[in-house]
Amino acid sequence: MFVPRIWGMRSLAPLFPEKTNLPEPIGEVWLTGVDCKVASGPFAGKTLGEAWREMPADWRGTRFTEPGDFPILVKFIFPNDKLSIQVHPDDAYAAAHEQAAGGRGKTEMWHVISAKPGASLLLGLKLGVTKKYFLKALENHTLEDLFQCHAAQAGDTYFVPARTPHTIGTGMVICEVQEYSDITYRVYDYGRVDANGKPRELHIEKALAVMNFKSDRIAKTNPLTIKHDYMGLAMMDRGVSILAACEYFATVKWEISKTLQTLSDPEGFRLLIVLSGAGQIVWESGDAAYHTGECWFVAASLGSYSMLPRNPTEYIETFVPYLPSFLKELEGQGFGKDKISKAVFVEDRSS
Repeated sequence: MFVPRIWGMRSLAPLFPEKTNLPEPIGEVWLTGVDCKVASGPFAGKTLGEAWREMPADWRGTRFTEPGDFPILVKFIFPNDKLSIQVHPDDAYAAAHEQAAGGRGKTEMWHVISAKPGASLLLGLKLGVTKKYFLKALENHTLEDLFQCHAAQAGDTYFVPARTPHTIGTGMVICEVQEYSDITYRVYDYGRVDANGKPRELHIEKALAVMNFKSDRIAKTNPLTIKHDYMGLAMMDRGVSILAACEYFATVKWEISKTLQTLSDPEGFRLLIVLSGAGQIVWESGDAAYHTGECWFVAASLGSYSMLPRNPTEYIETFVPYLPSFLKELEGQGFGKDKISKAVFVEDRSS
């Protein structure tokens, strides 16, 4: 689903080489929006929301016997201008104040697919910034000065917890994986107006109610490179890295140049987002071609399947983890708790 945004691009190549010279700027491509159409298989032509409710329970997995809402939203982001300075609520605030919008907060992660020299993003406030300083800077149009600025390079991953103010700059393309929510509180929009000449709505009161003014220094995640085995598979010449994980999603980046035979997970479905390359996916009862820019739903009951790359392929595998088991698996790989904490983020709810 190609979503117009005032700050978007008019060319989405090379992810979508057919999308150039667009009549309006596209800022986001939603891959797993519930209104996105399924392209192939028995649910072809239906929306993802319809397919999710109608598919056999074993396709969803034992952790999703009752479908509920689809849990993960995956997007590509194409900024030709800065996004607004914004913040997202956490689950508690959204449940209390945003039931009409789904009642879920928004924790997300960004994986930088490409970036031009000098590309940067703002994530988290500098240490010592108070609400008073924030409001003064908002009044003086100097809000950016209060943020931690991070250079963006291809391959970087940033974890963005709910309540963390942020914006994404120009000159990059990002794959965003997030808790399924579209609640955004816009704080500052650089004086832009929409096609009708009107400023976009701001949500300053709500933003201040949820914003974290006590954030620590933020750094990009330190991916965990799997060297032994993953899901029972010997790694051999394959590149596999845990980019980021939390209770809402886990993301694993694969780099393959030879046939990879792997298994589905009976506990839950998985999504494969192809960042580059092309080839075939082969399973017991069929096969299909995959291409850059696509998102594939791997049913929990699929069993054994193979990725046959026609050329070197990079893809992100994302799923909803059961964190205790996920952490135990990483500890079994020999990773210490300190190293794990730079890629796996466990919310402390003790207070």
